[in-house]
Amino acid sequence: MNKKKLGLVIFLLALVASYFIFDLGRFFSLDFLKSQQAAIEAYRVANPWTTAGIFFAVYVAVTALSFPGAAVLTLAAGAIFGLLTGLIIVSFASSIGATLAFLASRFLLRDWVQNRFGDRLKALNAGVKKDGAFYLFTLRLVPAFPFFVINLVMGLTPIRATTFYWVSQIGMLAGTIVYVNAGTQLGQIDSLAGILSPGLIGSFVLLGIFPLIAKRIVAAVQAKKVYAQWADKKPATFDRNLVVIGGGSAGLVSAYIAAAVKSKVTLIERHKLGGDCLNTGCVPSKALIRSAKFLSHVERAREFGIDSAEAKMDFAKVMERVQSVVKAIEPHDSVERYTGLGVDVVEGSAKITSPWTVEVSHNDGRVETLSTRAIIIATGARPFVPPIPGIEDMDYLTSDNLWDLREQPRRLLVLGGGPIGSELTQAFARLGSQVTQVEMLPRIMSREDEDVSQEVMARFIAEGIDVRVGTKAKQFVIEDGEKVLIAEHEGKDVRIPFDAVLVAVGRAANLKGFGLEEMGIPTGKTVETNALLQTIYPNIYAAGDVAGPFQFTHTAAHQAWYAAVNALFDPFKTFKADYSVIPWATFVEPEVARVGLNEADARAEGIAYEVTKFGIDDLDRAIADSEAHGFVKVLTVPGKDRILGVTIVGEHAGDLIAEYVLAMKHGIGLNKILGTIHIYPTMAEANKYVAGEWKRAHAPQKLLEWVGRFHAWRRA
Repeated sequence: MNKKKLGLVIFLLALVASYFIFDLGRFFSLDFLKSQQAAIEAYRVANPWTTAGIFFAVYVAVTALSFPGAAVLTLAAGAIFGLLTGLIIVSFASSIGATLAFLASRFLLRDWVQNRFGDRLKALNAGVKKDGAFYLFTLRLVPAFPFFVINLVMGLTPIRATTFYWVSQIGMLAGTIVYVNAGTQLGQIDSLAGILSPGLIGSFVLLGIFPLIAKRIVAAVQAKKVYAQWADKKPATFDRNLVVIGGGSAGLVSAYIAAAVKSKVTLIERHKLGGDCLNTGCVPSKALIRSAKFLSHVERAREFGIDSAEAKMDFAKVMERVQSVVKAIEPHDSVERYTGLGVDVVEGSAKITSPWTVEVSHNDGRVETLSTRAIIIATGARPFVPPIPGIEDMDYLTSDNLWDLREQPRRLLVLGGGPIGSELTQAFARLGSQVTQVEMLPRIMSREDEDVSQEVMARFIAEGIDVRVGTKAKQFVIEDGEKVLIAEHEGKDVRIPFDAVLVAVGRAANLKGFGLEEMGIPTGKTVETNALLQTIYPNIYAAGDVAGPFQFTHTAAHQAWYAAVNALFDPFKTFKADYSVIPWATFVEPEVARVGLNEADARAEGIAYEVTKFGIDDLDRAIADSEAHGFVKVLTVPGKDRILGVTIVGEHAGDLIAEYVLAMKHGIGLNKILGTIHIYPTMAEANKYVAGEWKRAHAPQKLLEWVGRFHAWRRA
């Protein structure tokens, strides 16, 4: 605690102690007020402005210090100054005093509370940021909530002080009027409890919930306005509870959940179930990476004490193996499986024709229209191809058509230094292609910290990959029958010859052809949704890559749960999508995995942090496996073991990160990870050792000095 905070605490404690030591509470009782009413009135008549000033200051002090007595003072205002003047004095004094209490709570406690319980308070903080004025107004209107508690608690939240003041001023006005008016009839009041009748309390409660009711009414009016043009097309009954458009991760999970809760659901997919992940993304790329990794181990034979080893690689057979892996996993996402689960699977194209109808063009030529209570758009994304002059003449590859290759490119140009581009760059290089990777940014894997990028780039270069960072593709040309990329690097043009180009610069959401434009559903790079994953039509949802903000298979599945449950049970129960703990991995070697903040993110968001780092090169299992490289880097709240984010670079990083995902999700700190038994020798011990590094850095040195003296005394 700094000196300013300590000084304020001492001052406040002294005031509180004085209140009880000198029994100041007796001056704020109803009996004392009634007994002194005549004397106070006489003083007011003689000194009207002085009386008002003293009363105002006392009222501010009592409310700022959260002393009991504000209710009696409010009665006194009516008795002394009358309704109008008393109301003005109390209204401003109470709001100023409440704001001072609010600011004191914020100054003394907010940082400590947020640092200690920040993870658990994220939803509350987000709600207060968005609707804090509504919440506060509701609380101010309901006398059942002690005002001093509201002052102190709201000080711990992100609500702005100015908002707190004006909402308090307005919100407390109704109750203030009641008490000040009662004070004008002070002689008829026997107790404070008699002022608020059950009927009056009920009225205040209704006033309190009015903002929330009003918000619902506004939402209903907006929805009615959106639906107005379709009113004549709303069916009297529905064929389905839910129609899901798209059979990728988000679509499959949505349909699965809907079937599991016994609703009638139709899943529409025009190509193959499983989406990009199964057919052209996660599964085939990891199968290719595994074959490439095997070849890299053959190259490293001497590291494992083997004089020589060789492998004859047949590229076509490697690509056939990739397809066999896809085929082996395919039954998990098959029509037969989902039909067996109770999902009506339709192979065809879908177009939304109204908020409640979807036109389905079956692959066999049939066209039908399904009516449904709710719709989920889960149409996924596709590789983005930048409009570089000449690229259309290059017969370019993407992650969609790459898997049709059976002849290995001798010289492969990869555009893009993100996760997809980097994974495929290394895989093809290990399979024997001469790979040039071109990235316009200063480093590859730019979403990660610089030390991560450097670690991966160093491995790429060591494996013979030509990595060109800070290089912008300008034009594709054919010169003397050879394909050439003209790129700009440090202001100069460079020419990069190649045989095949792989475009891996990102993915674009599939937004066309599904009726979104005709329906007026707003889209940017993705479909615009609210926290419930609703579009402008409350019964039409979006999930997965088409909705963003993350384009991972596991986040698509995560979103699908929220979209499906909300679609099926709104308005009875809804859930806001939670993105507080999102992990991901890039399957290059060294593997990179992350959850939460990295240093770049923390700096950009202005979040204070400490870094603890453990080098995996010192880990026994990594040494035994000849994989002694990489690190575990943990960001924590300064002085605390609460985890803000973790980056792991090294063998099996994508598996090792799971411990931290669990820890962050459930508020487990480094101390508890340190106290957890990890099997020896495993890579997972790195998680424990980094916790040990944090513990050593935060060891209580003064206490240890005394412990040392204690042991010296025992030896003597």
